[in-house]
Amino acid sequence: MIKHIYKASQILAFVPFMAIPSVSLSSNIGSLAINPVTKVEISVDTLRQEKANQIDSFFKSRSMPLNGTGMTFVMVAEKYGLDWRLLPAIAIRESSGGKAACGNNPFGWGSCKLHNFVSYEQAIEAIGRNLGGGNPGTARYYAGKTTMQKLYYYNGTVIPSYPDEVVQIMKMIETHTD
Repeated sequence: MIKHIYKASQILAFVPFMAIPSVSLSSNIGSLAINPVTKVEISVDTLRQEKANQIDSFFKSRSMPLNGTGMTFVMVAEKYGLDWRLLPAIAIRESSGGKAACGNNPFGWGSCKLHNFVSYEQAIEAIGRNLGGGNPGTARYYAGKTTMQKLYYYNGTVIPSYPDEVVQIMKMIETHTD
């Protein structure tokens, strides 16, 4: 028995200290913090609300009719795997956030000739579905594409600077403060 313990101790002597798993092993070595760092957990609903508030604040500060639709933009972006700032930025670029919308189409979708949306929410859903690749008729342009590629197909083929312009607006939405 002693022979086996001796052999085990020889083997363990060569195992690096940090390779030994331990539940109680924790340290602030190298940290300048006096107190240990505490984890802050933010719920998904809180993150959604913060994004929606950011969008609505941007629209409100510019007296844009799309003010109040922030949560719709966020939920549609999540549903279709889009950047949360993309659809609001397109609406700003195309219609100044609804100021120059053709009916309830603040996106200029189909040169304002293809769809007569019943509401802004319906338009946001429809454009989100298209840009997210959920419409079989337009999926070849948008499904699996990067944001820049989506913007290229959305209007960049006509206006080469369009993708960069929308990305700039996306950045403005994100960094906007009241």
